[in-house]
Amino acid sequence: MLRIIDTETTGLEGGPETVVEIASVDIVDGVICNPMSDFVKPLEPIGFEAMAIHHITEDMVEGAPLLGEVIGRYLGAEVYVAHNAKFDRSKLPQIDAPWICTAKLSRALLPEHKSHSNQYLRYSLGLKPELPEGLYAHRALYDCYVTAELLIYMGRLAKWTIREMREISSNPSLMNAIRFGKHKGLTFAEIAKVDPGYLRWLAGNNDDEDILFTIKHHLAGG
Repeated sequence: MLRIIDTETTGLEGGPETVVEIASVDIVDGVICNPMSDFVKPLEPIGFEAMAIHHITEDMVEGAPLLGEVIGRYLGAEVYVAHNAKFDRSKLPQIDAPWICTAKLSRALLPEHKSHSNQYLRYSLGLKPELPEGLYAHRALYDCYVTAELLIYMGRLAKWTIREMREISSNPSLMNAIRFGKHKGLTFAEIAKVDPGYLRWLAGNNDDEDILFTIKHHLAGG
């Protein structure tokens, strides 16, 4: 059994204290089942940038339980799956189990895609998750359903074993387009040709293993 899990937070930085929503679905014998979701009371205010993405407001989490009060029912799976698993893993240190990252799997299997975000892949691959009524993008349960469909799609295409998916997920992966800064939208390969100095600067001011791996690859002529 694989458990696909997702968190929404007060912002990009911080740990468990930033979680405002947690959700999961399971994949059992290729079937998506057992949806769970909870609002969580964070220990810091919800940032307006985060609010603009997931639309979870302070009123919605007022009176919600703390993460420690609900995390127990999300524990116990053999393997956990998340899109950009490094992010969710940092918010859920209570989970002591192997992780699979669908973002890294998609970069390995679908390198030609300019973006490997959940929503881009959903529409570019024509995925049609059966979503409960009232959900929308960047709510935790919605993202779980999309990630589950993506994992099933890639599993059928690549025929990876769980062990192979875990191995891919544990190593740095090559990214395609950059999503920030003055070259936002260009691929790393394009930037290496027109502005390699920017990539050298970025390498010295970034600690993301995938970005550093990608920069090193392209500056070496990859």
